[in-house]
Amino acid sequence: MAVQGSSDILIDELYETTHRLRQFVEARLREKGASVARLRALRMLARAEHPLRMRDLSEMAGIAARTATSIIDSLERDGLVERLPHPHDRRAFLLHLTDEGLRCHREAEEIDRLALAEATAALDAGDREQLRALLARIRENTV
Repeated sequence: MAVQGSSDILIDELYETTHRLRQFVEARLREKGASVARLRALRMLARAEHPLRMRDLSEMAGIAARTATSIIDSLERDGLVERLPHPHDRRAFLLHLTDEGLRCHREAEEIDRLALAEATAALDAGDREQLRALLARIRENTV
């Protein structure tokens, strides 16, 4: 049972489940030198239609600029991301995935996919559809 942190046990169980899922995936990624935070940054950069500014990345990820900078610094040190001068703003840089960054992104996405498939293996298609519908109803009431 989840530790009670709210006035609703259902919400506590949702938080506990997402926390455990993150830990589960994090452990799988860590075996390959990756992390959920790094994967999220790589994913956003890989899916972007054009190179992003640091501010864009932090806003998209919903994280503080300092946190985004720390993640990008780490990715840059590992040769996965490079900062390119912004063509119109000399104070800004654009973030670009290197070829190695693209390779690492693909590998981390596969690890993520396999870990989540393992974690949700007990759910059949009907269970998944029902759970998604229930979660969608909750989200609809929180906008």
